Amino acid sequence: MPDTALTISDRIQQALDDLTRAERQLAHSILENYPASGLGPLSSVAKDAKVSVPTVARMVQKLGFKGYPEFQSDLREELKAKVKNPISKHDTWAEGASSEHILNRFTDAVIDNIKHTLAQIEPDLFDQACKMLADTNHHLYIVGGRITHTLAEYLFLHMQAIRPKITHIQSTSNAWPHYLLDVQPEDVFVIFDMRRYENNTLKLAEIAHGKGAKVILITDQWRSPVNNLANISLSNRIVVPSAWDSAATTLLLVETMIASVQNLNWGDTKDRMEDLEDMFDQTKLFRKFI
Repeated sequence: MPDTALTISDRIQQALDDLTRAERQLAHSILENYPASGLGPLSSVAKDAKVSVPTVARMVQKLGFKGYPEFQSDLREELKAKVKNPISKHDTWAEGASSEHILNRFTDAVIDNIKHTLAQIEPDLFDQACKMLADTNHHLYIVGGRITHTLAEYLFLHMQAIRPKITHIQSTSNAWPHYLLDVQPEDVFVIFDMRRYENNTLKLAEIAHGKGAKVILITDQWRSPVNNLANISLSNRIVVPSAWDSAATTLLLVETMIASVQNLNWGDTKDRMEDLEDMFDQTKLFRKFI
């Protein structure tokens, strides 16, 4: 299964409305512990979901597979894609590279990523996430990892201007447990976690979840293990002709969230921005041309 194809999770989500009651029960069982739940024998998958073996066979065919073996084969390919390192990513693209200039190939891949991502994200779910970010009754924590800390910092700087009670945590720091000391139930965590998912990020999410915090996960098409703890998961397509994954689609999502949250709190946001501009003037941080 190529990295650019729909994941099995995507296919299940798209097909939910067309499935029978038993098939939906099976689908939710698979998604609950995805992808491990689909790797066992057909009879075990049926037993875990409390459905019949023929139900499993019918559902995988509705997802576009010839049978259960093909379904499992694609699932195993997904697992391989989850842990690809930069060298293997580069080799994957280099094998089938066309003669077209990298500017065009890369841009086409990003545009395709954006289209697929927007098609998969439910507007109501996105709006719900933005309302959680805008709710100043609860503290907001933003968490990034080794690479994604740049996206987390970008979101944090804007949210800091928009609302109070906000903290940026870098899960790569050994001091991150200190930030969780004051976490209260209903506090909100925005967690960025892309493939080669980081152990610290998962442990942080587990502790926050255990304290009753809500989790908004921003992840890739294969979905971080944090997905099992998240109240809302927003998946982005990240594959481009490079040894590294692309942050372009994720940045688009982040900037759209910023625009939405500022509008939800515009009265307070405007006051905070005016105060901030006044401090900028006092510190002469920016050059004045008039």
